[in-house]
Amino acid sequence: MTVFELVTAVFAMGDFELRPDWEKRKSNHLNGDVLNIVTATDFLTACTLLVNYKKGGTVSCKKKDVLNLKLPDYQQYADILTQGFKEAETLLAEERIFVSRDLPYTTQLIPLAVLCALLLPDHRIKQSNVKSKIKQWYWCGVFGELYGSANETRYVNDVVGVMNWLDGGDLPKTIVNSYFNPMRLLMLQSRRSAAYKGIMALIMKNHSRDFISGQEMDIALYKAAGIDIHHIFPKNYCKSKGYDYIKWDSIINKTPISYSTNREIGGVAPSIYLARIEKKKVEQGDLREFLASHWIDMNDCTTDNFEQFIVHRARKILDAIVSATGKPISGRNSDEVQQAFGDSI
Repeated sequence: MTVFELVTAVFAMGDFELRPDWEKRKSNHLNGDVLNIVTATDFLTACTLLVNYKKGGTVSCKKKDVLNLKLPDYQQYADILTQGFKEAETLLAEERIFVSRDLPYTTQLIPLAVLCALLLPDHRIKQSNVKSKIKQWYWCGVFGELYGSANETRYVNDVVGVMNWLDGGDLPKTIVNSYFNPMRLLMLQSRRSAAYKGIMALIMKNHSRDFISGQEMDIALYKAAGIDIHHIFPKNYCKSKGYDYIKWDSIINKTPISYSTNREIGGVAPSIYLARIEKKKVEQGDLREFLASHWIDMNDCTTDNFEQFIVHRARKILDAIVSATGKPISGRNSDEVQQAFGDSI
């Protein structure tokens, strides 16, 4: 039997039907584009973490703790936790994470929802300084790549640590331990990686705009225009030039753009497709701004200077990670970086 089935059986002895309660909660509240991946076990784990924190003493949310969850505690905290998950979804949308497939870590959603639930009653989660700290913690988890498994100990450390930090205490462990190696940029080549998804969200958070329409990539455009991730220096062009695969297929050479714009780009050199876009009555100054919103230097593209483009964009991406995490990135001018990129980044 699963954890959920076991807890369902225990609650049934108190004349409470957990399954219908969960199914109604899931259908009415936890069915959004991000929250649709929340499972019954996730919810019970989060509820256990919330209950144990509120009771004080030793906080834990391992399987044995979930199995010891009491019905009165579930009934007391399930609704505020549901609101916590919804608040977490709102916060993630502010960070330009709109759908579950773009969520860097599904596991990090559990402590995030608990933190939101704890901060909702007195509206602290709505305060700018509190929200900024929650976001800093979140991005440190993403770019430190610290939530790669369902780590219940990390859930506890982060909920206790972040709440303590908000009350004037020390930095939580996830912020302290977060580290991003600049060479990692070359290894990020698919959306399976949390850091890859995180960088795409940061690009959209930079008010990135479509190359042709100039529309900002907010949630409305994201859903309506078929926004997806595509190469800036096109794949076929890079292959024809013999460019290093590690560079041209890395996150550095990718950005979120609309389906229609990607069709316009095709497989030709940037100088060619940008000239083509200008002919569609996009003023050169506007096009330069649209590209800059993706951290793309137009001069690098109009001159088809691939190597310079990689260096310039890598710097911009790393600067954005520093801003999001509040932590410096060391090694940007190391020998390893200089050899790989031909310059410091």
